[in-house]
Amino acid sequence: MKAVVFPGQGSQFTGMGRELYEQHPEAKRLMMQANDILGFSLTDIMFSGSEDDLRRTDVTQPAIFLHSVALFSTLPDLRPDMVAGHSLGEFSALVAAGVLQFDDALRLVAQRAQAMQAACQEQPGTMAAILGLDDAVVERVCQEISQQGNVVVAANYNCPGQLVISGSTAGIEQACEAMKAAGAKRALPLPVGGAFHSPLMQSAEAALARAIEQTTFSAGRCAVYQNVDAAPHTNPDEIRQNLVRQLTAPVRWTQSVQRMAADGATEFVECGPGKVLQGLVKKIASQVDVASAV
Repeated sequence: MKAVVFPGQGSQFTGMGRELYEQHPEAKRLMMQANDILGFSLTDIMFSGSEDDLRRTDVTQPAIFLHSVALFSTLPDLRPDMVAGHSLGEFSALVAAGVLQFDDALRLVAQRAQAMQAACQEQPGTMAAILGLDDAVVERVCQEISQQGNVVVAANYNCPGQLVISGSTAGIEQACEAMKAAGAKRALPLPVGGAFHSPLMQSAEAALARAIEQTTFSAGRCAVYQNVDAAPHTNPDEIRQNLVRQLTAPVRWTQSVQRMAADGATEFVECGPGKVLQGLVKKIASQVDVASAV
């Protein structure tokens, strides 16, 4: 069985999507449509913007989504038996599964990015990658620091031995020192704009929920393994609820890949910019085949 997976924030690069635009009429059509929907030329930033331009949340998220879906549109023979996406990538997965139409999904991604940007300004925070510690140890340290008054939570379960934490700036600084003391090989602050997948995103949740309520969701052609519970979903109402919860809940990527493999996935194909997910899947489920969509 084939699982197609879609990357999230951090996979962007200068020049992304230009080749798709120039070589595939369907990809070009979607990109032009995206510019119209967004009201600015996202493709100009993707093709020739600086790294700083692309790192802005309100640009990064639509850009990665657009690249992923445009690439998928050029591969009619890529028929997934199941799909998943890392954080933002879940929206690309929902388009691939037929749950969301492209234009609706793009509008949601743009609204999600704006809501997250606003939440970052209201509740400043950051994230850090913790390498070489068991998940249980990371969770314990986060809990201990949170009990002292600083918000710190496990945010991205990327693969065994790699867990990203999220929270207030002071909390993350404290946590990085505590993680090193607990035996972490590295505790790396990340160049992100806020505390994604933490309680500090609470205000964004309400804004996204309103947008999702007004959007048509269909039953999936195949199961979407969602971040919040690492379980397969095709029911539109369940998918809606999980998308909203995803903003403040951790991304359970390790558990999602493990569940997909247990449910019969023998081949994982990453569809989108970069190769981040291929590396993670290899570390999570070494028995499966891993490939890029191109």
